[in-house]
Amino acid sequence: MTSGPHSAPSTRGTTGGRPAGRRQLRRVLRGHGRRITSGVALTLIESALALAQPLLVKRVIEGAQAGTGIGRTIGLLIALFLAQAALQAVARYVLARTGEGIVLGLRRNLVDRLLRLPMRTYDRYRIGDLIARTTADSMALRTFIADGFTDAVTGSIGLIGVVVLMLWLDWVLFLFVLAVIVLGSLVVASVLRGIERASLHAQQATGAMTAELERALSAIRTVRASRAEQREAERIGDRARSAYAQSVRVGALDAVISPAVMLTVNGSFLLVLLIGGLRVAGRDGSVADLAAFLLYMLYLMAPVSAVFQASSALRQGLGALHRITEILDLPDESEPAGPHKTAAPTGEQAAPSAAGGPATASPSRCAPPASHHDVPVLEFQDVWFGYDPDRPVLRGVSFQVPRCGHVALIGRSGAGKTTVFALTERFYDPDAGRILYEGQDIRTIGQAAHRARIGLVEQHAPVLHGTLRENLLYAAPDAGPDELDRAIELAHLDELVSRLPRGLHTETGEHGMALSGGERQRIALARSLLTRPGLLLLDEPTAHLDAVSEVALRRSIRRISHECALLVIAHRYSTVRAASLVVVLDGGRVTAGTHDELLITSDHYHSLLRAQQPVDRLTE
Repeated sequence: MTSGPHSAPSTRGTTGGRPAGRRQLRRVLRGHGRRITSGVALTLIESALALAQPLLVKRVIEGAQAGTGIGRTIGLLIALFLAQAALQAVARYVLARTGEGIVLGLRRNLVDRLLRLPMRTYDRYRIGDLIARTTADSMALRTFIADGFTDAVTGSIGLIGVVVLMLWLDWVLFLFVLAVIVLGSLVVASVLRGIERASLHAQQATGAMTAELERALSAIRTVRASRAEQREAERIGDRARSAYAQSVRVGALDAVISPAVMLTVNGSFLLVLLIGGLRVAGRDGSVADLAAFLLYMLYLMAPVSAVFQASSALRQGLGALHRITEILDLPDESEPAGPHKTAAPTGEQAAPSAAGGPATASPSRCAPPASHHDVPVLEFQDVWFGYDPDRPVLRGVSFQVPRCGHVALIGRSGAGKTTVFALTERFYDPDAGRILYEGQDIRTIGQAAHRARIGLVEQHAPVLHGTLRENLLYAAPDAGPDELDRAIELAHLDELVSRLPRGLHTETGEHGMALSGGERQRIALARSLLTRPGLLLLDEPTAHLDAVSEVALRRSIRRISHECALLVIAHRYSTVRAASLVVVLDGGRVTAGTHDELLITSDHYHSLLRAQQPVDRLTE
């Protein structure tokens, strides 16, 4: 399995696109302005208290030299020190909590978007990589916001205050300090560019590793049966080594930051001590001024270090921010506001049956509303579709499904049967033509409203982790006990429920692995029936059933077909023969009619049945 074209996004727009990074950051911070302002305000007050302390020390020294009282000044200094420490703790807590809130909102938005992406998007991205963006990347973003952003805010505010007061005390000494800091900043800036690129590559490699692990674990039984554990371990290990190499490069570059900061701050401190000491010795300066300036130098260490470290954290987080906002920028399944702009095809009719006229089933025993008496529940009108537009799977498919009855959909593998189901559920929209539900173009109906009227039973019948009852009520959580009992009876789950140790409250296991394939399929059938669908889509419902269960399911299908429409992907002759209408797909085109009609008019249909009849005789 290979990554889709967007599973490894380009670094363009992050390493050289700082405006794009700022826009993404503003988007993430939107809605949290009040909390950020509160944290910044507390930080400003805390910084002001801290910056006042060296001035009080200066007054204490001057008072001691003049022989005046210094007790009140020392008391005020102690009070400011304690108040500053308390405010610093509160400010950092507010900013840290704000950062966590931002990440929480981002994760929820990301999960919501991942669950609502168009199906074509899932075809392009690897699921494991999408999962990594909500886990590893969001953790990197948490550090980016909770630590890097907090340090950047507090450090910048403190840095500005210290600079202003140092300029006021001795602008000459400050110029020497500035020269050293500029040199250190140039070194750090060059390192930061490499950190951002390496961090993005490390996150992409981690996403690829997660995708490979998800691939192996989702098919673990096949892996074990194929004795492929070592091969998969090596495959995943290669991705892990790639992530390791990129992360080590990030670590190596990040390791340069701390020494650069240390040399910058210590070097400037030693330079000030040397020059200032010489000036005091030469009576060009006072001890009190030098002591205050040196204290500000000590205060300068913390904000300079915080800003440099925050810059490193921000650069590392930009890669995660880009990967997350890339998903948030993807369009979701938007609900249409009005009729679809595509005009209805002109002169298009449903595919004629062998007897002439539209292909419909024999009259149903249902009693449809008068307003829909002659309207089929589902109609394909000259539908064209391809997962790759240049390679259409369906080529002008037209057929109808009556409001009640059993319609079989057959064809060779790859003929487009599952594609018909996907289009009916609006997992995809047709490239051309129309699909009508009760006479209305389904593109004019919201996806959720449309899908609420359709039940789908997939061939692999996924069962979610949880209890049997939770799985049955998944599509209809408000269904009552009587409705649940009815669905269990129709799907012939009575025997399964009675023999499970905790009945409906028994855990089904991961992916329902504690259940047989036939049991999973009957659970999926009962789950769909609980929604009382107008149309039920069954993908080869007898594929995993034994002979006894298959006979019972056929009886259920006959009963269900009197209550709603059934469109069944069928491979077995027995399933096809029971249908009142058969739709045959071949080469992306369709032929429809009754079983008896197609036996006479369609050589392709006859060959399909001849291939299946020997298999069916073994189960009849």
